[in-house]
Amino acid sequence: MLDVLTVDLQIACDEIAQLPSQEDFEHWVQTVLVNESINDAELSIRIVSTTESAELNGTYRQKHYATNVLSFPADLPEELDLPLLGDLVICADVVVNEAADQGKPLPAHWSHMVIHGVLHLLGYDHINNDDASLMESLEIQLLKKLGFSDPYAWTIADECTTRDK
Repeated sequence: MLDVLTVDLQIACDEIAQLPSQEDFEHWVQTVLVNESINDAELSIRIVSTTESAELNGTYRQKHYATNVLSFPADLPEELDLPLLGDLVICADVVVNEAADQGKPLPAHWSHMVIHGVLHLLGYDHINNDDASLMESLEIQLLKKLGFSDPYAWTIADECTTRDK
């Protein structure tokens, strides 16, 4: 169990259908942190429009389109012993559209994006196949704990087009 978890939820776009609650976001973050044996953590989750997502994705990844989740790990000097993990930026429209396109329940996809982003904040990545396999297996395991099915259980063609977003 976590000693302290602070999730600063920022809603920076209009009219989000079926936006998860603050408690949902905290629960999903907590699931990752408990699994990783992290006792104290602070992070921000910013829910944004496609415009803001595309601007950030273009600026920081040189990819000029809106994406589902961007992770910005905290870059603190070692002498600062703060539990700050960093920031997640999640594009609501992309998440809603992906869930519909992939035939997934919306809460399952929201939770997957949060878990995926938090794992990035903790240093996990999917640049090479071994790292991708490790990260995906953790995501599947954590989502199963939450009662959600394997988010990668769609066709290979679909996986190849969405994994790099």
